[in-house]
Amino acid sequence: MTIDADTAISHSDRDLSGDDMDLHTDESAPEWGVFGRPLFDDPSVRHLSRIGVVDVGSNSVRMVVFDGAARSPAYFYNEKIMCALGAGLSETGRLNPNGRERALAALERFQHIAKGLDLPPLHVVATAAVRDAEDGAAFCAEVLEQTGLHIQVIDGEEEARLSAQGVLLGWPGAYGLICDIGGSSMELAEISNNSVGRRVTSSLGPLKLRDVKGGRKGRQVHIKDVMEGLRDQLGPQQDRLFLVGGSWRAIARIDMLRRGYPLKVLHEYRMSASDVRETAKFIENGDSNKIRSAAGVSSSRMALVPFASDVLLRLLTTFKPKDIAISSYGIREGLLYEQMPLRLRKRDPLIESAYFAESKDARLPGFGKQLFDFVMPLFKSAPKSRIRLVKAACLLHDVSWRAHPDYRAEVCFDNATRANLGGLKHSERVFLGLALQHRYRNKREGNRFEPLYELLDEKEQKQAEILGKAMRFGAMLWMQKDAELGKLKWYPKKKQLELLLPKSSRALYGEVGEARLKSLAQSLEAELVVKRRS
Repeated sequence: MTIDADTAISHSDRDLSGDDMDLHTDESAPEWGVFGRPLFDDPSVRHLSRIGVVDVGSNSVRMVVFDGAARSPAYFYNEKIMCALGAGLSETGRLNPNGRERALAALERFQHIAKGLDLPPLHVVATAAVRDAEDGAAFCAEVLEQTGLHIQVIDGEEEARLSAQGVLLGWPGAYGLICDIGGSSMELAEISNNSVGRRVTSSLGPLKLRDVKGGRKGRQVHIKDVMEGLRDQLGPQQDRLFLVGGSWRAIARIDMLRRGYPLKVLHEYRMSASDVRETAKFIENGDSNKIRSAAGVSSSRMALVPFASDVLLRLLTTFKPKDIAISSYGIREGLLYEQMPLRLRKRDPLIESAYFAESKDARLPGFGKQLFDFVMPLFKSAPKSRIRLVKAACLLHDVSWRAHPDYRAEVCFDNATRANLGGLKHSERVFLGLALQHRYRNKREGNRFEPLYELLDEKEQKQAEILGKAMRFGAMLWMQKDAELGKLKWYPKKKQLELLLPKSSRALYGEVGEARLKSLAQSLEAELVVKRRS
């Protein structure tokens, strides 16, 4: 196969989920280039390095402790209790007594954990069930008395805004419609230009839909009437639809099962309207217990899936979105985003996370920036969507060095494809993983990850190989941060790869280095020229 690396590393499809994000430059530090100086350790954001939030929902109560680079946070602690606070609310007007007791116990536990971790005060928000229940205020007072936690009860529009901000945390530059489904409500919000637009709320939560009279037909009529009212408020919404909430994630898991999808990562999983319709039939006609078990969905969540499925089908019919993306980020991430300064919000979450990983785990933090400059001549015509993957790969190229050499390549691939990273499509995860795998191994065949390669076409696989082999060679010239590595030049029309080797690096260009450079040239199908500077 012949690859022209002038166009080689140049695949880009305009996307509606942040692929066109600005490559932000920090004017005060131009030496950092288009991505700017990393901010994860800046004094202005250091207070966000570990922060705990609790979401008291109609179906579950969850505590998350964020850690690491705030712009792309890791989940230091994540626990969920299915309390069903909103079960029966439509009939009684009150919180489910058993759920209330379980939620109180969960919040008491979470407060003890927070104190044990020496966290700042937890941020606790409650949504539809607590705000709608006549005993919601009494529940909040009881929680305050017994745990010391102050619950902020938010209205539906605020819930929509926070969920939309959670999506923006993962997809800066995204635009489209956010749909957040909880137990007792469903919210919609517009996002564009890194901001949240119109927001609406509704009663289309699965726990409330269970109480609608008239069986499934009566429920479907009710859903249609409510959805048309939401459309009248929002108008046409035919861009991307971002789905937030546990019921949507359960449907996505089942869609993965039905399709035999190879990468079991929910965040940024894509579906079409036809996929959703086929999966709805699969759920309706299949054995619920078998599907639940095979897809890894809890029994309590599976009980709500048929109601959520009816809502999603009507949502697609009403708004006709371009396509659908699952977001694992929602209210809790929106609370974190709320506390970020604007300059941090503008940063690329992938690059910030990669900078953080390099500073924490690489043997020589800072070398990734040099390696990026070294390999970039091979990618000079690449679009920004590809350049950011090149940058991330260079920053991450050495963070798995502690793994056993026999498994280091696999560990790199596994980490890239399954790690909690924002701003990555599934195909980009595989591209990043494949490049890092080639950083440690020339060949990619014969391992357990081969089914994932199908998410990339043959050209993209070759591009990842070129990047990986370029990093593999560049790492051989590693001396110290800011040392001169040498310089690659690529002449795509002549099919010639040239290395300019300074005197200071000659001793590093031994037999192994030469073999790695020849392997890179072979992947480019190029003639190799080495020039030694005196």
